[in-house]
Amino acid sequence: MMLAVRRLGKGAYGNAIRREMADVAGRNVAVSTVYVTLVRLEDDGLVASNQVDPEPGAGGRGRRYFTVTPAGWEALRESRAMHEQMWDGLVEST
Repeated sequence: MMLAVRRLGKGAYGNAIRREMADVAGRNVAVSTVYVTLVRLEDDGLVASNQVDPEPGAGGRGRRYFTVTPAGWEALRESRAMHEQMWDGLVEST
């Protein structure tokens, strides 16, 4: 999920993140699941968010945009390195 936030940059809000995960990773998740996960990541200091007021005349609620924090970016790098180490030397069996 943090990679989807990072890929989207300034446009990372719930539904956009859900679409990014579906389009790029082939994972269909409910937007409610996205928000639950993002709140947990925010509680852990891995992402941060800010609420933006709705556009004039549009009505409804404003969007909550997310960014990956420096700690989140470091966690992503560590995860990538760990996965690469796990793959290193692995031979596909037939």
